[in-house]
Amino acid sequence: MDLIGNRALPDLLAEQAERRGAVTFLVFEDKAGRLQEFTYRDFAARVERVAAAFDALGVRRGEKVTVHLPNCPEFLLAWFGLATLGAVTVPSNVANTGDEMLHVVNNSDSVAIVTEPASLPMFWQILDRCPAVRRIALARTDKPHEGVVLFDEIIRAAAVPPTFAAINPETELEMIFTSGTTARPKGVVLTHANALRSGERMVEHLSMRPGDRVLTALPAFHVNAQSTTILSSLTVGATCILLEAFSATRFWQQIRDHEATCTSLVAALLRTIAAQPPAPGDRKHRLRAVFFAINVTDQEKEAFEKRFGVELLNGYGLSEAMTVVTAVPTHGPKKWPSIGRPVVDREVRIVDETDREVSPGTVGEIVVRGVPGRTIMKGYYKDPVATAAAVRDGWLHTGDHGYMDEQGWFYFFDRKKDVIKRGGENVSASEVERVLAEHPGILEAAVIAVPDPIKDEAVKAFVVLRETLSLTVEEIVAYCATRLAKFKVPSFVEIRAALPKTSIGKVEKKVLREEPAATATLQE
Repeated sequence: MDLIGNRALPDLLAEQAERRGAVTFLVFEDKAGRLQEFTYRDFAARVERVAAAFDALGVRRGEKVTVHLPNCPEFLLAWFGLATLGAVTVPSNVANTGDEMLHVVNNSDSVAIVTEPASLPMFWQILDRCPAVRRIALARTDKPHEGVVLFDEIIRAAAVPPTFAAINPETELEMIFTSGTTARPKGVVLTHANALRSGERMVEHLSMRPGDRVLTALPAFHVNAQSTTILSSLTVGATCILLEAFSATRFWQQIRDHEATCTSLVAALLRTIAAQPPAPGDRKHRLRAVFFAINVTDQEKEAFEKRFGVELLNGYGLSEAMTVVTAVPTHGPKKWPSIGRPVVDREVRIVDETDREVSPGTVGEIVVRGVPGRTIMKGYYKDPVATAAAVRDGWLHTGDHGYMDEQGWFYFFDRKKDVIKRGGENVSASEVERVLAEHPGILEAAVIAVPDPIKDEAVKAFVVLRETLSLTVEEIVAYCATRLAKFKVPSFVEIRAALPKTSIGKVEKKVLREEPAATATLQE
């Protein structure tokens, strides 16, 4: 059954603006606690003007625009405005460094950048190496800056919005850069159909209804917040509540103040919320659904549910599938720590290295049947080899290991890809290794995940120094901090004379992983 028909994201927004025009679509709370609200009708009208503004700037259908913003209305307006125009949004992690942004901008062929004043100095440092970029639009300010246009000004100056041509559902909507086994993140190309289907899945899974108020502090530049909060709210005509940033001391009060009925958490957020002093109002809220990803311990789960009077709905998803693949049912047994069963329109299997389905209880790779550009990603941008390796015979190979029990419940086991889960962020071990190897004093490096009591996993690096140079652990960490986002910088560094190798000379990470984990401080 096709859940979305021949529709695109602008069609869905127009439908809801007509049906539920006076209903609040978006509530935004910034770091200072200031609020902005937009009805469906007002948001749709602004989106039309944003589309017209991008058109006036010379952005054309199919061209890419990097949107480098934290959670804010301007992020959503740019995303929907570019979608209306038929252009492609390239959301980028606001923690990225200049080196990382150089890859995102150039690899995506972005012709323009939307950012805020705090990030402008970083872009000035790399702009001369971004030949395709024609304009920078500065959002969240009314102060003029040389060499850029103000986002609000171009919207106000835009002519009466033109009528844009209809968008095919399989038109590219966005390109999300995700960590993988290669040294550089790959651009996951997602379509309008991918987005609409993801919203439908969350509505179905969480039994959402128009009166819901769905709150998130997760970043909108990731598919989790897009699917579980923004697109699901739009699909059912509910209210999306977007927090600019997560604050452990304020989050549960914000759940109450905004009368949130649904939210989404990852382990790092859950642990920091649980670490706050208990309060009499912990169970006084309207939450009925807490979608959860990345497992915590049994004790942490039980303590959280008992204290706050909520049930965690465990699930599993990934960018290449536009989020949720399996999830536990909203009602009925959960079989913790299961990641649930396939959600609506998903077919999931566990296969061995020859792509043969394995028997229940046997660990193998999680694969998902899908149609590129409809139910799974359209592909990796400019990387047909990686795309062909990931999507084979109609099955998306996730690179994650799991197993299924006799009753069809799935369980996450480990990552086949060399990816470290750091506070809800994906860190490519290969990317960190590449940065380390580029240091003139480092001969070779290996990076693994080690347990972190708050953020699930931490980054540990093993390095071998060149004989002619000496380095301290602190110098290595400081070097990484100039080249990598903060969450990718190794928390632990161990300098060694040599690394364990296989018979063919490859670093044997299995040996490193089996050693005692790092504990509290940087190691040398």
